[in-house]
Amino acid sequence: MEPSDELRLLEATGIYRLAGSRAAFLDPVRLLGESYRRFRLVPSAYYSRSFGPSRQGGEAQAEGTAPSPDRKKRKRKRQPKPRELNAVERIAEARHQEARPLLISAHNSLLEAKDLLEFLPGMIRGDECRPNVETSSENNFVELGGSWRAPFYEMTICFQNPHGQDEAGTCGVQKRSSPLFNRIVSVEENDEAEGEFQSRLYILPKRSCFMMTDFTHVRDLIPDNPNIGYNLIVIDPPWENGCVRQKEAYPTLPNRNLLYLPVQELAHPAGALLVLWITNREKLRRFVEEELLPSWGVKDPTEFYWLKVKSDGSLIGDLDLFHHRPYECLLLGYINNRESESGLKFKVVQGSQVIMSVPGAHSRKPPLQKILSEYIPGPKPPRCIELFARELGSGWTSWGNEPLHFQDSMYFSKK
Repeated sequence: MEPSDELRLLEATGIYRLAGSRAAFLDPVRLLGESYRRFRLVPSAYYSRSFGPSRQGGEAQAEGTAPSPDRKKRKRKRQPKPRELNAVERIAEARHQEARPLLISAHNSLLEAKDLLEFLPGMIRGDECRPNVETSSENNFVELGGSWRAPFYEMTICFQNPHGQDEAGTCGVQKRSSPLFNRIVSVEENDEAEGEFQSRLYILPKRSCFMMTDFTHVRDLIPDNPNIGYNLIVIDPPWENGCVRQKEAYPTLPNRNLLYLPVQELAHPAGALLVLWITNREKLRRFVEEELLPSWGVKDPTEFYWLKVKSDGSLIGDLDLFHHRPYECLLLGYINNRESESGLKFKVVQGSQVIMSVPGAHSRKPPLQKILSEYIPGPKPPRCIELFARELGSGWTSWGNEPLHFQDSMYFSKK
Protein backbone atom coordinates (compact mmCIF):
# COMPACT_ATOMS: atom_id res chain seq x y z
CA MET A 1 0.00 0.00 0.00
CA GLU A 2 1.27 3.46 -0.89
CA PRO A 3 2.18 5.61 2.13
CA SER A 4 -0.09 8.59 2.77
CA ASP A 5 1.00 12.16 2.10
CA GLU A 6 1.25 12.75 5.85
CA LEU A 7 3.57 9.77 6.28
CA ARG A 8 5.76 10.95 3.42
CA LEU A 9 5.98 14.33 5.14
CA LEU A 10 6.99 12.65 8.39
CA GLU A 11 9.80 10.84 6.62
CA ALA A 12 10.90 14.04 4.90
CA THR A 13 10.39 16.60 7.69
CA GLY A 14 9.96 14.74 10.99
CA ILE A 15 6.42 16.13 11.44
CA TYR A 16 3.09 14.31 10.95
CA ARG A 17 0.13 16.67 11.24
CA LEU A 18 -2.98 14.86 12.41
CA ALA A 19 -6.07 15.80 10.41
CA GLY A 20 -9.03 17.28 12.26
CA SER A 21 -7.14 18.07 15.46
CA ARG A 22 -4.83 20.66 16.96
CA ALA A 23 -2.09 18.07 17.23
CA ALA A 24 1.02 16.82 15.49
CA PHE A 25 3.35 13.86 15.94
CA LEU A 26 7.11 14.49 15.89
CA ASP A 27 10.11 12.29 15.19
CA PRO A 28 12.94 14.09 17.04
CA VAL A 29 15.60 11.93 15.33
CA ARG A 30 14.63 13.25 11.89
CA LEU A 31 14.30 16.82 13.16
CA LEU A 32 17.69 16.79 14.86
CA GLY A 33 19.25 14.97 11.90
CA GLU A 34 18.78 18.04 9.70
CA SER A 35 21.76 19.61 11.51
CA TYR A 36 24.19 16.99 10.17
CA ARG A 37 25.66 16.03 6.81
CA ARG A 38 28.31 13.39 7.56
CA PHE A 39 26.72 11.89 10.69
CA ARG A 40 23.32 10.55 11.62
CA LEU A 41 21.60 10.04 14.95
CA VAL A 42 20.99 6.38 15.71
CA PRO A 43 17.24 6.01 16.42
CA SER A 44 17.64 3.18 18.91
CA ALA A 45 20.17 5.31 20.84
CA TYR A 46 17.76 8.25 21.03
CA TYR A 47 14.79 6.03 21.92
CA SER A 48 16.84 3.83 24.26
CA ARG A 49 14.14 3.79 26.94
CA SER A 50 11.84 1.96 24.54
CA PHE A 51 14.12 -1.09 24.54
CA GLY A 52 14.49 -1.68 28.27
CA PRO A 53 12.95 -4.69 30.04
CA SER A 54 9.23 -4.46 30.74
CA ARG A 55 8.46 -4.06 34.43
CA GLN A 56 5.40 -4.94 36.42
CA GLY A 57 4.99 -3.97 40.05
CA GLY A 58 8.51 -2.49 40.00
CA GLU A 59 10.18 -5.86 39.12
CA ALA A 60 11.23 -7.47 35.87
CA GLN A 61 9.60 -10.88 35.42
CA ALA A 62 10.71 -13.51 32.91
CA GLU A 63 8.03 -14.72 30.52
CA GLY A 64 6.31 -17.92 31.65
CA THR A 65 7.46 -17.78 35.29
CA ALA A 66 5.03 -17.77 38.17
CA PRO A 67 4.80 -14.73 40.39
CA SER A 68 6.73 -14.97 43.64
CA PRO A 69 4.91 -15.37 46.98
CA ASP A 70 5.82 -11.79 47.79
CA ARG A 71 4.04 -10.64 44.65
CA LYS A 72 0.94 -12.65 45.64
CA LYS A 73 0.97 -10.97 49.03
CA ARG A 74 1.12 -7.56 47.43
CA LYS A 75 -1.83 -8.43 45.20
CA ARG A 76 -3.95 -9.39 48.21
CA LYS A 77 -3.05 -6.22 50.05
CA ARG A 78 -6.02 -3.91 50.45
CA GLN A 79 -5.73 -0.73 48.43
CA PRO A 80 -5.81 2.44 50.54
CA LYS A 81 -8.79 4.71 50.14
CA PRO A 82 -8.06 7.72 47.94
CA ARG A 83 -7.40 10.71 50.13
CA GLU A 84 -9.19 13.99 49.68
CA LEU A 85 -7.29 16.55 47.63
CA ASN A 86 -6.15 19.74 49.32
CA ALA A 87 -6.93 23.20 47.95
CA VAL A 88 -3.82 23.44 45.72
CA GLU A 89 -4.32 19.91 44.39
CA ARG A 90 -7.94 20.68 43.53
CA ILE A 91 -6.79 23.61 41.40
CA ALA A 92 -4.27 21.34 39.64
CA GLU A 93 -6.97 18.73 39.04
CA ALA A 94 -9.31 21.38 37.61
CA ARG A 95 -6.53 22.49 35.26
CA HIS A 96 -6.04 18.87 34.17
CA GLN A 97 -9.77 18.41 33.55
CA GLU A 98 -9.76 21.53 31.37
CA ALA A 99 -6.92 20.13 29.24
CA ARG A 100 -8.26 16.56 29.20
CA PRO A 101 -10.66 16.83 26.20
CA LEU A 102 -7.92 18.31 23.99
CA LEU A 103 -5.45 15.61 25.04
CA ILE A 104 -7.96 12.80 24.46
CA SER A 105 -8.90 14.22 21.07
CA ALA A 106 -5.25 14.44 20.06
CA HIS A 107 -4.53 10.89 21.18
CA ASN A 108 -7.61 9.54 19.40
CA SER A 109 -6.39 11.24 16.21
CA LEU A 110 -3.09 9.43 16.60
CA LEU A 111 -4.82 6.06 17.10
CA GLU A 112 -6.85 6.65 13.94
CA ALA A 113 -3.68 7.23 11.88
CA LYS A 114 -3.14 3.53 11.13
CA ASP A 115 -0.28 4.11 8.70
CA LEU A 116 1.62 6.06 11.37
CA LEU A 117 1.04 3.36 14.00
CA GLU A 118 2.43 0.72 11.65
CA PHE A 119 5.44 2.94 10.97
CA LEU A 120 6.36 3.71 14.59
CA PRO A 121 8.11 0.46 15.69
CA GLY A 122 10.54 0.58 12.75
CA MET A 123 11.01 4.33 13.19
CA ILE A 124 12.29 4.08 16.75
CA ARG A 125 14.52 1.05 16.14
CA GLY A 126 16.03 2.05 12.80
CA ASP A 127 18.65 -0.21 11.26
CA GLU A 128 21.20 -0.05 14.11
CA CYS A 129 20.63 -1.14 17.70
CA ARG A 130 22.34 0.63 20.60
CA PRO A 131 20.09 -0.07 23.58
CA ASN A 132 22.68 0.56 26.31
CA VAL A 133 23.76 4.16 25.67
CA GLU A 134 22.34 5.42 28.97
CA THR A 135 24.70 3.12 30.89
CA SER A 136 27.79 4.09 28.90
CA SER A 137 30.58 6.00 30.62
CA GLU A 138 30.38 9.73 29.87
CA ASN A 139 32.15 12.88 31.01
CA ASN A 140 30.29 14.50 33.90
CA PHE A 141 30.33 18.12 32.71
CA VAL A 142 28.51 19.40 35.80
CA GLU A 143 31.23 17.99 38.03
CA LEU A 144 34.07 19.06 35.72
CA GLY A 145 32.71 22.60 35.42
CA GLY A 146 32.75 22.99 39.18
CA SER A 147 36.36 21.87 39.45
CA TRP A 148 39.20 24.31 40.09
CA ARG A 149 40.70 23.00 36.85
CA ALA A 150 37.72 24.09 34.74
CA PRO A 151 39.45 27.19 33.25
CA PHE A 152 42.29 24.96 32.00
CA TYR A 153 40.19 22.33 30.20
CA GLU A 154 40.38 22.54 26.41
CA MET A 155 38.56 20.79 23.60
CA THR A 156 40.30 19.99 20.32
CA ILE A 157 37.89 20.74 17.48
CA CYS A 158 38.49 19.02 14.15
CA PHE A 159 37.06 20.39 10.89
CA GLN A 160 37.12 18.79 7.47
CA ASN A 161 39.16 20.78 4.95
CA PRO A 162 36.48 22.82 3.14
CA HIS A 163 38.24 22.14 -0.18
CA GLY A 164 38.21 18.40 0.41
CA GLN A 165 41.98 17.83 0.01
CA ASP A 166 45.15 19.47 1.20
CA GLU A 167 48.16 20.36 -0.97
CA ALA A 168 49.51 16.80 -0.73
CA GLY A 169 46.31 15.48 -2.27
CA THR A 170 45.04 13.80 0.88
CA CYS A 171 41.91 14.56 2.82
CA GLY A 172 42.80 17.43 5.16
CA VAL A 173 41.59 18.00 8.69
CA GLN A 174 41.94 21.36 10.39
CA LYS A 175 42.32 21.39 14.18
CA ARG A 176 42.07 24.10 16.77
CA SER A 177 41.86 24.10 20.53
CA SER A 178 39.33 26.08 22.50
CA PRO A 179 38.69 26.54 26.23
CA LEU A 180 35.71 24.34 27.04
CA PHE A 181 34.20 26.21 30.00
CA ASN A 182 33.10 29.85 30.41
CA ARG A 183 33.73 30.62 26.74
CA ILE A 184 31.52 30.78 23.64
CA VAL A 185 32.54 28.00 21.24
CA SER A 186 31.28 28.31 17.65
CA VAL A 187 31.19 26.03 14.61
CA GLU A 188 30.83 28.58 11.85
CA GLU A 189 31.48 26.17 8.98
CA ASN A 190 28.68 24.71 6.86
CA ASP A 191 29.65 21.25 8.03
CA GLU A 192 29.72 19.52 11.41
CA ALA A 193 32.90 19.29 13.46
CA GLU A 194 34.25 16.71 15.88
CA GLY A 195 35.35 17.75 19.34
CA GLU A 196 37.82 15.68 21.34
CA PHE A 197 37.85 15.95 25.11
CA GLN A 198 39.16 13.48 27.72
CA SER A 199 39.19 10.49 25.37
CA ARG A 200 35.65 11.08 24.15
CA LEU A 201 34.40 12.41 20.84
CA TYR A 202 31.55 14.90 20.48
CA ILE A 203 29.69 15.73 17.27
CA LEU A 204 29.15 19.49 16.86
CA PRO A 205 26.47 20.55 14.32
CA LYS A 206 27.19 23.00 11.53
CA ARG A 207 26.65 26.66 12.46
CA SER A 208 26.14 25.80 16.12
CA CYS A 209 27.33 27.72 19.13
CA PHE A 210 27.49 26.79 22.78
CA MET A 211 28.61 28.18 26.08
CA MET A 212 29.18 25.80 28.98
CA THR A 213 28.97 27.72 32.27
CA ASP A 214 27.09 27.73 35.52
CA PHE A 215 24.38 30.26 36.36
CA THR A 216 26.85 32.93 37.48
CA HIS A 217 28.08 33.47 33.89
CA VAL A 218 24.73 33.59 32.09
CA ARG A 219 24.91 37.34 31.47
CA ASP A 220 27.92 36.76 29.22
CA LEU A 221 25.34 35.68 26.60
CA ILE A 222 23.89 39.18 26.25
CA PRO A 223 24.80 40.59 22.78
CA ASP A 224 27.11 43.60 22.72
CA ASN A 225 24.86 45.28 20.15
CA PRO A 226 21.43 46.03 21.69
CA ASN A 227 19.83 45.76 18.23
CA ILE A 228 20.88 42.11 17.96
CA GLY A 229 18.94 39.51 19.84
CA TYR A 230 17.18 36.17 19.59
CA ASN A 231 13.82 35.58 17.93
CA LEU A 232 13.19 32.23 19.63
CA ILE A 233 14.13 31.63 23.27
CA VAL A 234 13.57 28.12 24.66
CA ILE A 235 14.05 27.57 28.40
CA ASP A 236 13.98 24.15 30.04
CA PRO A 237 14.96 24.85 33.67
CA PRO A 238 16.09 22.19 36.14
CA TRP A 239 13.10 22.94 38.37
CA GLU A 240 13.24 22.08 42.05
CA ASN A 241 11.76 18.59 42.30
CA GLY A 242 11.92 16.07 45.14
CA CYS A 243 11.66 13.09 42.78
CA VAL A 244 14.61 14.31 40.70
CA ARG A 245 16.70 14.86 43.84
CA GLN A 246 15.96 11.32 45.02
CA LYS A 247 16.96 9.82 41.68
CA GLU A 248 19.95 12.18 41.37
CA ALA A 249 18.95 12.55 37.71
CA TYR A 250 20.41 16.06 37.42
CA PRO A 251 21.19 19.01 39.73
CA THR A 252 18.23 21.33 40.29
CA LEU A 253 18.14 25.10 40.69
CA PRO A 254 16.14 27.18 43.20
CA ASN A 255 13.14 28.44 41.25
CA ARG A 256 13.57 32.06 42.31
CA ASN A 257 17.04 32.17 40.73
CA LEU A 258 15.26 32.17 37.36
CA LEU A 259 14.02 35.69 38.05
CA TYR A 260 17.58 36.82 37.31
CA LEU A 261 17.83 35.27 33.85
CA PRO A 262 18.48 38.14 31.38
CA VAL A 263 15.62 37.09 29.12
CA GLN A 264 14.60 40.59 28.03
CA GLU A 265 18.21 41.47 27.19
CA LEU A 266 18.47 38.34 25.04
CA ALA A 267 15.24 38.99 23.13
CA HIS A 268 15.37 40.73 19.77
CA PRO A 269 14.08 44.33 20.06
CA ALA A 270 11.54 43.67 17.28
CA GLY A 271 10.09 40.62 18.99
CA ALA A 272 10.83 37.16 20.32
CA LEU A 273 8.80 34.04 21.00
CA LEU A 274 9.58 32.58 24.41
CA VAL A 275 8.93 28.90 25.16
CA LEU A 276 9.13 27.74 28.77
CA TRP A 277 8.92 24.07 29.78
CA ILE A 278 7.22 23.62 33.15
CA THR A 279 6.19 20.71 35.33
CA ASN A 280 2.61 19.93 36.39
CA ARG A 281 3.09 21.18 39.97
CA GLU A 282 0.47 23.82 40.75
CA LYS A 283 2.69 25.74 43.18
CA LEU A 284 5.30 26.13 40.44
CA ARG A 285 2.63 27.14 37.92
CA ARG A 286 1.46 29.98 40.14
CA PHE A 287 5.04 31.22 40.59
CA VAL A 288 5.61 31.15 36.82
CA GLU A 289 2.37 32.96 35.93
CA GLU A 290 2.35 35.50 38.76
CA GLU A 291 6.06 36.33 39.07
CA LEU A 292 8.42 34.77 36.55
CA LEU A 293 6.78 35.54 33.21
CA PRO A 294 5.84 39.14 34.20
CA SER A 295 9.45 39.74 35.27
CA TRP A 296 10.53 38.69 31.76
CA GLY A 297 7.92 40.90 30.08
CA VAL A 298 5.74 38.01 28.87
CA LYS A 299 1.98 38.54 28.93
CA ASP A 300 -0.97 36.21 28.27
CA PRO A 301 0.95 32.98 27.62
CA THR A 302 -0.58 30.15 25.59
CA GLU A 303 -0.33 26.59 26.86
CA PHE A 304 0.90 23.73 24.67
CA TYR A 305 1.19 20.10 25.74
CA TRP A 306 3.73 17.38 25.04
CA LEU A 307 1.87 14.06 25.20
CA LYS A 308 4.22 11.08 25.52
CA VAL A 309 3.38 7.82 23.75
CA LYS A 310 4.90 4.37 23.34
CA SER A 311 5.95 2.79 20.06
CA ASP A 312 2.46 1.22 19.71
CA GLY A 313 0.76 4.62 20.07
CA SER A 314 -0.53 4.05 23.61
CA LEU A 315 0.14 6.60 26.33
CA ILE A 316 3.17 5.97 28.54
CA GLY A 317 0.87 6.05 31.58
CA ASP A 318 -2.67 6.65 32.79
CA LEU A 319 -3.84 10.08 31.67
CA ASP A 320 -5.58 10.69 35.00
CA LEU A 321 -2.84 9.45 37.36
CA PHE A 322 -2.48 12.51 39.58
CA HIS A 323 1.26 12.60 40.32
CA HIS A 324 2.52 11.03 37.08
CA ARG A 325 0.73 12.61 34.14
CA PRO A 326 1.87 11.28 30.74
CA TYR A 327 2.26 14.83 29.47
CA GLU A 328 4.25 17.98 30.14
CA CYS A 329 3.29 21.60 29.65
CA LEU A 330 5.05 24.39 27.83
CA LEU A 331 4.02 28.04 27.94
CA LEU A 332 4.46 30.24 24.87
CA GLY A 333 4.44 34.02 24.93
CA TYR A 334 5.96 37.05 23.24
CA ILE A 335 8.54 39.59 24.34
CA ASN A 336 8.85 42.97 22.56
CA ASN A 337 6.14 41.98 20.10
CA ARG A 338 6.13 44.88 17.63
CA GLU A 339 4.96 43.23 14.43
CA SER A 340 3.60 46.42 12.86
CA GLU A 341 6.91 48.25 13.36
CA SER A 342 9.13 45.48 12.01
CA GLY A 343 7.09 44.98 8.83
CA LEU A 344 7.71 41.22 9.09
CA LYS A 345 4.51 39.20 9.29
CA PHE A 346 4.13 36.06 11.37
CA LYS A 347 1.27 34.04 12.80
CA VAL A 348 0.59 34.88 16.45
CA VAL A 349 0.10 31.85 18.71
CA GLN A 350 -3.58 31.42 19.55
CA GLY A 351 -5.10 28.43 21.29
CA SER A 352 -3.57 25.35 22.87
CA GLN A 353 -2.01 22.59 20.80
CA VAL A 354 -0.68 19.09 21.46
CA ILE A 355 2.71 17.74 20.39
CA MET A 356 3.13 13.95 20.57
CA SER A 357 6.28 11.85 20.37
CA VAL A 358 7.98 8.78 21.78
CA PRO A 359 10.21 10.14 24.58
CA GLY A 360 13.97 9.73 24.59
CA ALA A 361 16.22 9.89 27.67
CA HIS A 362 14.97 11.32 30.95
CA SER A 363 14.11 15.04 30.65
CA ARG A 364 15.11 15.17 26.95
CA LYS A 365 12.58 17.32 25.13
CA PRO A 366 11.65 17.17 21.42
CA PRO A 367 13.10 19.95 19.20
CA LEU A 368 10.59 22.74 18.63
CA GLN A 369 11.90 25.20 16.04
CA LYS A 370 10.30 23.58 13.01
CA ILE A 371 6.88 22.98 14.53
CA LEU A 372 6.81 26.58 15.83
CA SER A 373 8.41 28.27 12.80
CA GLU A 374 5.26 30.11 11.67
CA TYR A 375 4.87 31.73 15.12
CA ILE A 376 8.41 33.14 15.39
CA PRO A 377 8.76 36.91 14.72
CA GLY A 378 11.66 38.44 12.85
CA PRO A 379 13.72 37.45 9.80
CA LYS A 380 14.17 33.89 8.56
CA PRO A 381 16.01 31.83 9.54
CA PRO A 382 15.47 33.08 13.09
CA ARG A 383 18.19 33.48 15.69
CA CYS A 384 17.51 30.86 18.35
CA ILE A 385 18.84 30.21 21.84
CA GLU A 386 18.17 27.48 24.40
CA LEU A 387 18.89 28.04 28.07
CA PHE A 388 19.73 24.99 30.20
CA ALA A 389 20.37 23.08 26.97
CA ARG A 390 21.69 19.53 26.89
CA GLU A 391 22.21 19.28 23.14
CA LEU A 392 23.12 21.49 20.17
CA GLY A 393 21.36 22.41 16.95
CA SER A 394 22.31 24.06 13.66
CA GLY A 395 21.78 27.80 13.93
CA TRP A 396 21.27 27.63 17.70
CA THR A 397 23.13 29.06 20.66
CA SER A 398 23.01 26.56 23.52
CA TRP A 399 23.80 27.54 27.10
CA GLY A 400 23.99 25.52 30.30
CA ASN A 401 26.33 23.43 32.40
CA GLU A 402 26.13 20.41 30.05
CA PRO A 403 25.11 21.44 26.49
CA LEU A 404 27.26 18.61 25.07
CA HIS A 405 25.47 15.89 27.03
CA PHE A 406 23.68 14.39 24.01
CA GLN A 407 26.44 15.27 21.53
CA ASP A 408 28.52 12.27 22.60
CA SER A 409 29.47 10.21 19.54
CA MET A 410 27.80 7.13 21.07
CA TYR A 411 24.47 8.61 19.90
CA PHE A 412 25.70 8.91 16.28
CA SER A 413 27.03 6.89 13.39
CA LYS A 414 28.73 7.99 10.18
CA LYS A 415 26.61 8.08 7.06
